[in-house]
Amino acid sequence: MRDTSHKTVAVIATVAVLTVALAATVRAADDSNGNPLQAQIDHGKSTYAEKCSHCHGPNLMNSGTITPDLRAFPDDKTRFVTTVKNGKNNRMPPWGDILDDDQIGDLWAFISSRRKP
Repeated sequence: MRDTSHKTVAVIATVAVLTVALAATVRAADDSNGNPLQAQIDHGKSTYAEKCSHCHGPNLMNSGTITPDLRAFPDDKTRFVTTVKNGKNNRMPPWGDILDDDQIGDLWAFISSRRKP
């Protein structure tokens, strides 16, 4: 009987450790203030720098090119997602096979946070 209670305690301890680890992982995804939107913006900024800035510029605009000033992009997430996934006018390549929905959502959060008033 004692062997069973030790196994039960071990299982409970394991579950407790995993629960704490999961909570720490979720907190790490948020910024230091616990703001999931800020974490999304930060991830979007990183994705933008890696995948988008070479055409759209480091500050969401690239003067002298055909790319639009993304700071002036309309507040239309559906249009944004469609454009990113499918490309635009044979000038912007489609990114739907490269970026997943979360990455595109993060990009939207980042670009929306930098929109001109």
